[in-house]
Amino acid sequence: MKVTIVGSGYVGLVTGACFSEVGIDVTCVDIDKKKIENLNNGIIPIYEPGLEEMIARNMKKGRLSFTTNIAEAIEDSEVLFISVGTPPDEDGSADLKYVLAVARDCGKHMNDYMLVVTKSTVPVGTSKKVKKALQEELDKRNVSIEFDVASNPEFLKEGAAINDFLKPDRIVVGLDSKRAEDLMRSLYNPFTLNGHPIIFMDIVSAEMTKYAANAMLATKISFINDIANLCEIVGADINKVRKGIGSDSRIGPKFIYPGIGYGGSCFPKDVQALIKTAGENNYSLQVLKAVESVNQAQKLVLFNKINAYYNGDLKGKTIGIWGLSFKPQTDDMREAPSLYIIKSLLEAGAVVKAYDPVANEEAKHHFGDSITYFEDQYEALIDADCLAILTEWPEFKFPSFKIIKKLLSHPVIFDGRNIYDRDQIKTNGFEYFCIGVNTSEEK
Repeated sequence: MKVTIVGSGYVGLVTGACFSEVGIDVTCVDIDKKKIENLNNGIIPIYEPGLEEMIARNMKKGRLSFTTNIAEAIEDSEVLFISVGTPPDEDGSADLKYVLAVARDCGKHMNDYMLVVTKSTVPVGTSKKVKKALQEELDKRNVSIEFDVASNPEFLKEGAAINDFLKPDRIVVGLDSKRAEDLMRSLYNPFTLNGHPIIFMDIVSAEMTKYAANAMLATKISFINDIANLCEIVGADINKVRKGIGSDSRIGPKFIYPGIGYGGSCFPKDVQALIKTAGENNYSLQVLKAVESVNQAQKLVLFNKINAYYNGDLKGKTIGIWGLSFKPQTDDMREAPSLYIIKSLLEAGAVVKAYDPVANEEAKHHFGDSITYFEDQYEALIDADCLAILTEWPEFKFPSFKIIKKLLSHPVIFDGRNIYDRDQIKTNGFEYFCIGVNTSEEK
């Protein structure tokens, strides 16, 4: 089977690499000539563990190729995946111009039956627009070619995307024809042999499933952060509360870790887009509006703690930062809490020295030379007034507290991810501030 994937960003590259890994002939298309040139030279535009090696392996075997020519790419292809970006408009709605542009290009060049699948995260009803755009191009050519449109939302976690694709919790496919179902069942057969479920449904429900899933996860994060803030006020310990409620099988332990808010390419824009969709249908999603509001406020909770510790005077203070990406195992900084915290620190007159295992280069696009970047986590702490942890990278979890204490001008840690044990930190002679625990008496 030959598959074409249009869009060589995060989703497109992971999808193409994983399909080719099981023997499918994949061509990835992108309009960015430099990106395609780099990919053909083995230069990957994103950081994702294992992806570079998988792409190189399958390119060498001739199962994976990259091009800017969609006409050539779709020749003899039975399935085309749309995996382009759907960035948020100013009003929060998803911008579909790239998705519909692909649909029109497909209509211009297809010469035989094709199943066009939206892999991009798109609002409910997008499939109808894709079908309409494609049909309009066929009508302009005055040709009659059969095609189907389907929805196959991705559920990839950055940092674990390859495992998520190869061993999925579930594969959701929305379609409206037996021919399309047979094609998708055949395509995903290598991934379902070990019992990973494929769930077929109507297209509208599949489109909604993606948004509802991300909205639920975002809700759990904002809920636990809201409870954490209350814990600080009343004297409870959110770390204990989390364990207490997470042991309930109806709640579970995942996504109830307190912190400094969610970021990334999915949760923020998908929550906004779902709120917008509801508004367009004269319905108000009150819970999700609160989720978004809580998350925006949470991104500044750690800055507020730092600012309060220094009595509102951060001018000239040097803050050592560990972690810039929105989560571990990625260099993605889209809507990362670090963007908001560092911006606030700089505006308050602080000096920022930062380290991240992979996101330093990405951070330079946001901060330029307004902060100093280090290739070693301890170097970022030399003569710093405090340490602030913004991302829970594994290498931060068991550091040398003796070295940290020696390097800092004052032994104080602001932990935005609650990765340390408070008693252990105190035993090592640090002042320690985290999320959801009242530590004011320790100042």
